[in-house]
Amino acid sequence: MRVANKTVYDSITINLGRVTETMYKANEVVSTGKQINHISDDPVGLVTVLDLRSSIAGVEQLGRNLEVGNSWLTAGETALTQIHDILSDTKALCVQMSSATVGESERRAAAELVGGTLTQVLSLANEEVGGRYIFSGSKTDTQPFSLDEGTSPPTVVYSGDDNPFSIRVGKDMTVEIGRDGQAAFGTPGDSVFDLLIELKEYLLSNDVNGIQQVMGELDPEMESVSSLISNTGAKMLRLETKTTILADLKLNYLDRKSTIEDADITEAIIKMESAELAYQAALNSSSKLMSLSLVDYL
Repeated sequence: MRVANKTVYDSITINLGRVTETMYKANEVVSTGKQINHISDDPVGLVTVLDLRSSIAGVEQLGRNLEVGNSWLTAGETALTQIHDILSDTKALCVQMSSATVGESERRAAAELVGGTLTQVLSLANEEVGGRYIFSGSKTDTQPFSLDEGTSPPTVVYSGDDNPFSIRVGKDMTVEIGRDGQAAFGTPGDSVFDLLIELKEYLLSNDVNGIQQVMGELDPEMESVSSLISNTGAKMLRLETKTTILADLKLNYLDRKSTIEDADITEAIIKMESAELAYQAALNSSSKLMSLSLVDYL
C-alpha cells in the first residue's frame, strides 16, 4: 500500500513535536530542580505543594510574631528590673534619711535625688521598642505616662488603656507582651510615681514620720514589680518553647514539600541526556525521510 507524502510528513512532525516536548520538559526539570513546574505535571501533587507553601508562610509569620514578642518581653524585663533596683535604692535612702543624725539640709538635698529618681522611673515606664510603647496597653503609639507639673504636688497622668498588647502565637492562641501601665505601676493617687512624689515632699518638709511611712510602702511596690518580672520570665520561656516547636514544624513541612516537588537531579540529568539523544535521532531520521524524492526510486 502506498503511503502519501503528506501522511509521512504529518507523522514526522507529530513525532518531532513529541520528542521536542519531552526534551523541553527534561531540560526544565534540570534547570529548575523541580519535578512539578506546571499543573499538568502533577495536579494532585501541586495542590499538596500549594497547601504546604501556605502552611510554611503561616509558620514563618508566627516566627516573626515570636521575634517581636521576645524583643518586647526582654525590654520589659530590663525596665522592670531597673525599676526594682531603683526602688530598692530608694528604700535604703529612706532608712538613711530617717536617722536622727541626718539634718534638714541633707534631707532637702536627698529630695533632689528623689526627683531624679522619679524621672528615671518615668523614663523606664515609657520604655518603647521600635517606636511602640510597651506599658500603654493596646495604645502602643501613645506615650503612657507624663508628669503634670501644673498641680501641687505634681501628678503623673496615664494616657494608655487597660488592654495589654498581644501577639498571635498559634491558632486561637495569643500572648500578652505589652502591659496595662496602671496595672503595672498603680492607679493615679496610689502609684509608685505618687509614692516618689510624696517622698520628695516629705524630704523637703523634713517630715521623718512621712519618710518612714513611704519606706514601709515601698516593700509591696517592690514585691509587685518582682511579680511582674517573674511573669515576664515565664512568658519568655513559653515563647522560647513555641519557637522550638515552630522550627520543627517548618522543617517537617519543608521536607514534605521537597519530597513532592523537588527533582532527583542525577536522575533528571540522565533523562535529559536520553531525551536529547532521542531528539537527535529523530532529527536524523526525519531529515533522511524528508530528503527522499522520485529520483531515489529510479
